[in-house]
Amino acid sequence: MSDWAERARAAAGRYEDGAARVPEDGDERQRQLTRMGNAAWAAGLSLLMGGRREEAREWLLRSAETYRESWADAPAGSWGRPIGAMKSRLIAGDLEGARADARWALDAGASEAESPIGRYAAVLAQLVLGDDGKAGTLVDSIAGAEAIPPAVIDSLVTLAARDASAYEVAIRALVADFEGREAYLEDIPVADTVLALQALAAERWIVIELDSPVLPV
Repeated sequence: MSDWAERARAAAGRYEDGAARVPEDGDERQRQLTRMGNAAWAAGLSLLMGGRREEAREWLLRSAETYRESWADAPAGSWGRPIGAMKSRLIAGDLEGARADARWALDAGASEAESPIGRYAAVLAQLVLGDDGKAGTLVDSIAGAEAIPPAVIDSLVTLAARDASAYEVAIRALVADFEGREAYLEDIPVADTVLALQALAAERWIVIELDSPVLPV
């Protein structure tokens, strides 16, 4: 069994260490901020898995804010940052903040991005904003993308369609995908995408009960 308290302490320590020595140089600064955002995300999810929800929320919001701060000096196409920010806020229950980050992603041109990850950011943003029609149209453009698991795309499609039964099949497949992974960001075995999509599903009155070692109780 994972020691979630120790994982949270280690991740918080990485964040604090990084915050104490943020470089002035733009490129080095954005890299450091991204590492800090990842560490805050890891701390938040570890705390959530350990049942410490209020502390988890604080760290997840810190993660979103740090990803956003890193954007100014980030290379073009760094779409993982708005995706990470939106997911962190959705998991934290900060829907208004997620909407602000969704508008950030769209204003930055996610819908017109050449990369599938950029358009994935746009699909997620439109779902956050409640424009399921636009999300459904955009998601067709990323179908079959190697960088995005099929179960993620299926979950996005079914959420945009508000098809509860098809969404249940897709989200359970995504849980299984996470359970079968050998590597996780920051070595934190948590299905963060599932948690974010479940928050979006609840906004559409779709409630699917899930039980997995990669999800909090």
